[in-house]
Amino acid sequence: MNLFGKQYYRKMTEATENSPKHGPLSNFFVKRLQCAGGSSEYSCEYGSAKYFALCGVGGVVSCGLTHTLMVPLDLVKCRIQVDPAKYKNLVNGFKVSIAEGGVRGLSLGWAPTLIGYSAQGLCKFGFYEVFKNLYANLLGEEKAYQFRTSLYLAASASAEFLADIALCPMESVKVRIQTKPGWSTTLREGFPRIKGEEGWNGFFKGIVPLWSRQIPYTMMKFACFERTVEALYKFIVPKPRAECNKAEQLIVTFVAGYIAGVFCAVVSHPADVIVSKLNQNAGSNFMDVAKTVGFMGMWKGLMPRIIMIGTLTALQWFIYDSFKVATGLPRPPPPAMPESLKKKLGLA
Repeated sequence: MNLFGKQYYRKMTEATENSPKHGPLSNFFVKRLQCAGGSSEYSCEYGSAKYFALCGVGGVVSCGLTHTLMVPLDLVKCRIQVDPAKYKNLVNGFKVSIAEGGVRGLSLGWAPTLIGYSAQGLCKFGFYEVFKNLYANLLGEEKAYQFRTSLYLAASASAEFLADIALCPMESVKVRIQTKPGWSTTLREGFPRIKGEEGWNGFFKGIVPLWSRQIPYTMMKFACFERTVEALYKFIVPKPRAECNKAEQLIVTFVAGYIAGVFCAVVSHPADVIVSKLNQNAGSNFMDVAKTVGFMGMWKGLMPRIIMIGTLTALQWFIYDSFKVATGLPRPPPPAMPESLKKKLGLA
Protein backbone atom coordinates (compact mmCIF):
# COMPACT_ATOMS: atom_id res chain seq x y z
CA MET A 1 0.00 0.00 0.00
CA ASN A 2 1.56 3.36 -1.01
CA LEU A 3 1.36 6.65 0.84
CA PHE A 4 -1.89 7.71 -0.82
CA GLY A 5 -3.51 4.52 0.41
CA LYS A 6 -1.84 4.60 3.82
CA GLN A 7 -3.08 8.03 4.79
CA TYR A 8 -6.69 7.01 4.16
CA TYR A 9 -6.31 3.71 5.90
CA ARG A 10 -4.70 5.27 8.97
CA LYS A 11 -7.13 8.19 9.06
CA MET A 12 -10.21 6.02 8.88
CA THR A 13 -8.79 3.40 11.25
CA GLU A 14 -8.11 6.08 13.87
CA ALA A 15 -11.59 7.48 13.40
CA THR A 16 -13.06 4.02 13.82
CA GLU A 17 -11.07 3.28 16.97
CA ASN A 18 -11.71 6.66 18.61
CA SER A 19 -15.39 7.01 17.84
CA PRO A 20 -18.09 4.70 19.25
CA LYS A 21 -20.36 5.76 16.40
CA HIS A 22 -18.06 5.84 13.43
CA GLY A 23 -20.80 4.88 11.03
CA PRO A 24 -20.77 3.03 7.72
CA LEU A 25 -18.66 5.61 5.88
CA SER A 26 -15.60 5.01 8.06
CA ASN A 27 -16.05 1.26 7.85
CA PHE A 28 -16.27 1.53 4.07
CA PHE A 29 -12.86 3.20 3.80
CA VAL A 30 -11.27 0.76 6.21
CA LYS A 31 -12.64 -2.16 4.23
CA ARG A 32 -11.57 -0.70 0.90
CA LEU A 33 -7.98 -0.01 1.84
CA GLN A 34 -7.21 -2.88 4.18
CA CYS A 35 -6.23 -5.02 1.18
CA ALA A 36 -3.47 -6.85 3.00
CA GLY A 37 -5.65 -7.68 5.95
CA GLY A 38 -7.53 -10.57 4.44
CA SER A 39 -10.36 -8.68 2.80
CA SER A 40 -12.12 -10.80 0.20
CA GLU A 41 -13.31 -7.72 -1.69
CA TYR A 42 -9.96 -7.17 -3.42
CA SER A 43 -7.76 -9.50 -5.41
CA CYS A 44 -4.43 -8.07 -4.24
CA GLU A 45 -2.70 -5.51 -2.06
CA TYR A 46 -2.36 -1.94 -3.30
CA GLY A 47 1.20 -1.51 -4.59
CA SER A 48 2.00 -5.22 -4.86
CA ALA A 49 3.62 -6.83 -7.91
CA LYS A 50 0.27 -8.36 -8.83
CA TYR A 51 -1.39 -4.96 -8.60
CA PHE A 52 1.14 -3.39 -10.98
CA ALA A 53 0.90 -6.33 -13.39
CA LEU A 54 -2.90 -6.14 -13.54
CA CYS A 55 -2.73 -2.37 -14.06
CA GLY A 56 -0.50 -3.09 -17.06
CA VAL A 57 -3.05 -5.55 -18.43
CA GLY A 58 -5.76 -2.93 -17.91
CA GLY A 59 -3.63 -0.56 -20.00
CA VAL A 60 -3.43 -3.15 -22.79
CA VAL A 61 -7.21 -3.49 -22.86
CA SER A 62 -7.97 0.23 -22.67
CA CYS A 63 -5.33 1.54 -25.11
CA GLY A 64 -5.30 -1.30 -27.64
CA LEU A 65 -9.08 -1.43 -27.96
CA THR A 66 -9.77 2.31 -28.09
CA HIS A 67 -7.01 3.21 -30.55
CA THR A 68 -8.09 0.40 -32.87
CA LEU A 69 -11.70 1.61 -32.80
CA MET A 70 -10.48 5.10 -33.71
CA VAL A 71 -8.46 3.99 -36.77
CA PRO A 72 -10.82 5.59 -39.37
CA LEU A 73 -10.68 8.97 -37.64
CA ASP A 74 -6.93 8.62 -37.08
CA LEU A 75 -6.40 7.78 -40.75
CA VAL A 76 -8.24 10.91 -41.93
CA LYS A 77 -6.46 13.05 -39.32
CA CYS A 78 -3.04 11.86 -40.53
CA ARG A 79 -3.96 12.52 -44.16
CA ILE A 80 -5.11 16.05 -43.37
CA GLN A 81 -1.76 16.65 -41.67
CA VAL A 82 0.43 15.39 -44.52
CA ASP A 83 -1.68 16.57 -47.51
CA PRO A 84 -4.01 19.44 -46.47
CA ALA A 85 -4.51 20.50 -50.09
CA LYS A 86 -6.16 17.18 -50.93
CA TYR A 87 -7.85 16.43 -47.59
CA LYS A 88 -9.22 19.87 -46.72
CA ASN A 89 -11.13 19.10 -43.53
CA LEU A 90 -12.63 16.22 -41.58
CA VAL A 91 -15.75 15.75 -43.71
CA ASN A 92 -13.89 16.19 -46.98
CA GLY A 93 -11.16 13.85 -45.73
CA PHE A 94 -13.66 11.06 -45.14
CA LYS A 95 -15.30 11.63 -48.54
CA VAL A 96 -12.02 11.53 -50.45
CA SER A 97 -10.73 8.52 -48.48
CA ILE A 98 -13.93 6.52 -49.10
CA ALA A 99 -13.96 7.51 -52.78
CA GLU A 100 -10.41 6.24 -53.21
CA GLY A 101 -10.40 3.13 -51.04
CA GLY A 102 -13.99 2.39 -50.14
CA VAL A 103 -15.29 2.04 -46.60
CA ARG A 104 -12.90 -0.85 -46.04
CA GLY A 105 -10.00 1.49 -46.78
CA LEU A 106 -10.78 3.41 -43.59
CA SER A 107 -9.43 0.46 -41.60
CA LEU A 108 -5.91 0.74 -43.04
CA GLY A 109 -3.33 0.43 -40.28
CA TRP A 110 -5.53 -1.38 -37.78
CA ALA A 111 -3.01 -4.18 -37.09
CA PRO A 112 0.02 -2.03 -36.18
CA THR A 113 -2.35 0.21 -34.23
CA LEU A 114 -3.66 -2.71 -32.16
CA ILE A 115 -0.23 -4.19 -31.46
CA GLY A 116 1.60 -0.90 -30.97
CA TYR A 117 -0.89 0.76 -28.68
CA SER A 118 -1.46 -2.41 -26.67
CA ALA A 119 2.29 -2.47 -25.95
CA GLN A 120 2.21 1.22 -25.17
CA GLY A 121 -0.78 0.81 -22.84
CA LEU A 122 0.97 -1.98 -20.95
CA CYS A 123 3.94 0.29 -20.20
CA LYS A 124 1.98 3.54 -19.83
CA PHE A 125 -0.49 2.42 -17.16
CA GLY A 126 1.64 -0.27 -15.54
CA PHE A 127 4.74 1.88 -15.10
CA TYR A 128 2.70 4.94 -14.12
CA GLU A 129 1.46 3.08 -11.08
CA VAL A 130 5.00 1.84 -10.37
CA PHE A 131 6.60 5.30 -10.63
CA LYS A 132 3.79 7.01 -8.72
CA ASN A 133 4.29 4.58 -5.85
CA LEU A 134 8.09 4.91 -6.04
CA TYR A 135 8.18 8.70 -6.13
CA ALA A 136 5.56 9.02 -3.39
CA ASN A 137 7.65 6.91 -1.06
CA LEU A 138 10.79 8.89 -1.92
CA LEU A 139 9.05 12.17 -1.14
CA GLY A 140 7.38 11.10 2.08
CA GLU A 141 3.75 11.42 3.01
CA GLU A 142 3.51 15.19 3.50
CA LYS A 143 5.52 16.22 0.43
CA ALA A 144 3.75 13.59 -1.69
CA TYR A 145 0.49 15.35 -0.88
CA GLN A 146 1.81 18.91 -1.24
CA PHE A 147 3.51 18.21 -4.57
CA ARG A 148 1.09 15.61 -5.88
CA THR A 149 0.62 17.36 -9.24
CA SER A 150 4.39 17.32 -9.81
CA LEU A 151 4.40 13.69 -8.69
CA TYR A 152 1.74 12.79 -11.27
CA LEU A 153 3.68 14.66 -13.97
CA ALA A 154 6.98 12.97 -13.13
CA ALA A 155 5.47 9.48 -12.88
CA SER A 156 3.58 9.79 -16.16
CA ALA A 157 6.58 11.22 -18.02
CA SER A 158 8.78 8.37 -16.79
CA ALA A 159 6.22 5.77 -17.84
CA GLU A 160 5.64 7.30 -21.27
CA PHE A 161 9.37 7.44 -22.03
CA LEU A 162 9.41 3.64 -21.85
CA ALA A 163 5.99 3.22 -23.46
CA ASP A 164 7.04 5.10 -26.61
CA ILE A 165 9.99 2.80 -27.17
CA ALA A 166 7.47 -0.05 -27.27
CA LEU A 167 5.14 1.90 -29.59
CA CYS A 168 7.57 3.44 -32.08
CA PRO A 169 8.11 0.49 -34.51
CA MET A 170 4.39 -0.08 -35.01
CA GLU A 171 3.69 3.66 -35.23
CA SER A 172 6.18 3.99 -38.09
CA VAL A 173 4.44 1.19 -40.01
CA LYS A 174 0.96 2.57 -39.28
CA VAL A 175 1.65 6.10 -40.48
CA ARG A 176 3.21 4.91 -43.74
CA ILE A 177 0.31 2.57 -44.46
CA GLN A 178 -2.15 5.41 -43.90
CA THR A 179 -0.37 8.30 -45.63
CA LYS A 180 1.76 6.92 -48.51
CA PRO A 181 -0.38 5.95 -51.53
CA GLY A 182 0.90 2.82 -53.21
CA TRP A 183 2.90 1.76 -50.18
CA SER A 184 2.22 -1.57 -48.44
CA THR A 185 -1.27 -1.85 -47.01
CA THR A 186 -0.69 -4.48 -44.29
CA LEU A 187 1.62 -4.97 -41.33
CA ARG A 188 2.77 -8.26 -42.79
CA GLU A 189 4.11 -6.43 -45.86
CA GLY A 190 5.10 -3.13 -44.28
CA PHE A 191 7.24 -4.31 -41.38
CA PRO A 192 9.78 -6.30 -43.44
CA ARG A 193 9.76 -3.57 -46.09
CA ILE A 194 10.97 -0.93 -43.62
CA LYS A 195 13.49 -3.39 -42.21
CA GLY A 196 14.83 -4.14 -45.69
CA GLU A 197 14.93 -0.55 -47.00
CA GLU A 198 16.04 1.37 -43.89
CA GLY A 199 17.18 -1.16 -41.32
CA TRP A 200 16.17 -0.96 -37.67
CA ASN A 201 16.74 2.80 -37.71
CA GLY A 202 13.66 3.10 -39.90
CA PHE A 203 11.49 1.93 -37.00
CA PHE A 204 12.96 4.38 -34.50
CA LYS A 205 13.78 7.50 -36.51
CA GLY A 206 10.55 9.00 -35.19
CA ILE A 207 11.28 8.30 -31.52
CA VAL A 208 12.30 11.90 -30.64
CA PRO A 209 9.20 13.56 -32.14
CA LEU A 210 7.16 10.69 -30.68
CA TRP A 211 8.51 11.53 -27.23
CA SER A 212 7.82 15.19 -27.99
CA ARG A 213 4.21 14.30 -28.77
CA GLN A 214 3.46 11.57 -26.28
CA ILE A 215 5.26 12.68 -23.12
CA PRO A 216 3.46 16.07 -22.86
CA TYR A 217 0.26 14.28 -23.87
CA THR A 218 0.61 11.66 -21.16
CA MET A 219 1.70 14.15 -18.50
CA MET A 220 -1.46 16.11 -19.20
CA LYS A 221 -3.53 12.94 -19.46
CA PHE A 222 -2.64 11.68 -15.99
CA ALA A 223 -2.08 14.89 -14.03
CA CYS A 224 -5.15 16.63 -15.43
CA PHE A 225 -7.25 13.51 -14.91
CA GLU A 226 -6.13 13.03 -11.29
CA ARG A 227 -6.74 16.66 -10.35
CA THR A 228 -10.02 16.86 -12.30
CA VAL A 229 -11.37 13.83 -10.46
CA GLU A 230 -10.36 15.50 -7.21
CA ALA A 231 -12.11 18.74 -8.22
CA LEU A 232 -15.28 17.00 -9.45
CA TYR A 233 -15.78 15.22 -6.14
CA LYS A 234 -14.97 18.39 -4.22
CA PHE A 235 -17.06 20.94 -6.15
CA ILE A 236 -19.50 19.19 -8.52
CA VAL A 237 -20.59 15.75 -7.28
CA PRO A 238 -23.26 16.36 -4.62
CA LYS A 239 -22.07 13.59 -2.30
CA PRO A 240 -18.72 12.15 -1.13
CA ARG A 241 -17.03 9.58 -3.35
CA ALA A 242 -17.49 6.93 -0.67
CA GLU A 243 -21.27 7.34 -0.96
CA CYS A 244 -21.24 7.00 -4.77
CA ASN A 245 -21.83 3.55 -6.20
CA LYS A 246 -19.39 2.12 -8.74
CA ALA A 247 -21.50 3.19 -11.72
CA GLU A 248 -21.55 6.80 -10.48
CA GLN A 249 -17.79 6.71 -9.87
CA LEU A 250 -17.23 5.46 -13.43
CA ILE A 251 -19.29 8.36 -14.82
CA VAL A 252 -16.99 10.77 -12.97
CA THR A 253 -14.05 8.87 -14.44
CA PHE A 254 -15.42 9.31 -17.98
CA VAL A 255 -16.09 13.05 -17.57
CA ALA A 256 -12.66 13.70 -16.05
CA GLY A 257 -11.08 11.64 -18.84
CA TYR A 258 -12.77 13.70 -21.56
CA ILE A 259 -11.71 16.99 -20.00
CA ALA A 260 -8.14 15.71 -19.73
CA GLY A 261 -8.29 14.49 -23.33
CA VAL A 262 -9.10 17.92 -24.76
CA PHE A 263 -6.04 19.42 -23.08
CA CYS A 264 -3.95 16.44 -24.20
CA ALA A 265 -4.85 17.01 -27.84
CA VAL A 266 -3.87 20.68 -27.81
CA VAL A 267 -0.48 20.36 -26.07
CA SER A 268 0.68 17.42 -28.19
CA HIS A 269 -0.70 18.36 -31.61
CA PRO A 270 2.32 20.12 -33.21
CA ALA A 271 4.54 17.11 -32.50
CA ASP A 272 1.82 14.81 -33.84
CA VAL A 273 1.90 16.65 -37.19
CA ILE A 274 5.70 16.32 -37.33
CA VAL A 275 5.50 12.57 -36.59
CA SER A 276 3.04 12.11 -39.47
CA LYS A 277 5.23 14.07 -41.88
CA LEU A 278 8.43 12.43 -40.70
CA ASN A 279 7.18 8.92 -41.35
CA GLN A 280 5.75 9.93 -44.71
CA ASN A 281 9.08 11.20 -46.08
CA ALA A 282 12.07 8.86 -45.96
CA GLY A 283 15.34 10.60 -45.08
CA SER A 284 13.70 13.60 -43.39
CA ASN A 285 14.51 14.70 -39.85
CA PHE A 286 12.71 16.50 -37.03
CA MET A 287 14.05 20.02 -37.70
CA ASP A 288 13.64 19.82 -41.48
CA VAL A 289 9.99 18.84 -41.14
CA ALA A 290 9.32 21.54 -38.53
CA LYS A 291 10.76 24.23 -40.84
CA THR A 292 8.86 22.94 -43.87
CA VAL A 293 5.51 22.71 -42.12
CA GLY A 294 5.77 26.06 -40.33
CA PHE A 295 3.95 27.18 -37.20
CA MET A 296 0.46 27.36 -38.69
CA GLY A 297 0.90 24.05 -40.48
CA MET A 298 1.53 22.37 -37.14
CA TRP A 299 -2.11 22.96 -36.21
CA LYS A 300 -3.62 21.24 -39.26
CA GLY A 301 -6.09 18.55 -38.23
CA LEU A 302 -6.49 19.88 -34.67
CA MET A 303 -10.30 19.63 -34.56
CA PRO A 304 -10.55 15.96 -35.57
CA ARG A 305 -7.72 15.23 -33.15
CA ILE A 306 -9.57 16.98 -30.29
CA ILE A 307 -12.63 14.85 -31.07
CA MET A 308 -10.52 11.72 -31.36
CA ILE A 309 -8.29 12.28 -28.31
CA GLY A 310 -11.08 13.58 -26.09
CA THR A 311 -13.22 10.53 -26.81
CA LEU A 312 -10.20 8.24 -26.73
CA THR A 313 -8.93 9.47 -23.37
CA ALA A 314 -12.38 9.34 -21.78
CA LEU A 315 -12.93 5.79 -23.01
CA GLN A 316 -9.45 4.72 -21.91
CA TRP A 317 -9.95 5.92 -18.36
CA PHE A 318 -13.46 4.44 -18.28
CA ILE A 319 -12.26 1.03 -19.53
CA TYR A 320 -9.20 1.10 -17.27
CA ASP A 321 -11.25 1.92 -14.18
CA SER A 322 -13.89 -0.66 -15.17
CA PHE A 323 -11.12 -3.23 -15.53
CA LYS A 324 -9.98 -2.43 -11.99
CA VAL A 325 -13.52 -2.97 -10.73
CA ALA A 326 -13.92 -6.23 -12.68
CA THR A 327 -10.60 -7.68 -11.46
CA GLY A 328 -11.06 -6.58 -7.87
CA LEU A 329 -8.18 -4.09 -7.78
CA PRO A 330 -8.18 -1.51 -4.97
CA ARG A 331 -9.15 2.01 -6.07
CA PRO A 332 -8.22 4.53 -3.36
CA PRO A 333 -10.10 7.83 -3.40
CA PRO A 334 -8.32 11.14 -4.14
CA PRO A 335 -5.59 11.90 -1.56
CA ALA A 336 -6.45 13.90 1.57
CA MET A 337 -4.15 16.18 3.51
CA PRO A 338 -2.24 14.17 6.17
CA GLU A 339 -3.12 14.98 9.78
CA SER A 340 0.52 15.83 10.51
CA LEU A 341 0.49 18.48 7.76
CA LYS A 342 -2.81 19.89 9.00
CA LYS A 343 -1.26 20.38 12.45
CA LYS A 344 1.79 22.11 10.96
CA LEU A 345 -0.44 24.45 8.98
CA GLY A 346 -2.75 25.06 11.94
CA LEU A 347 -5.72 23.44 10.23
CA ALA A 348 -6.28 20.60 12.69
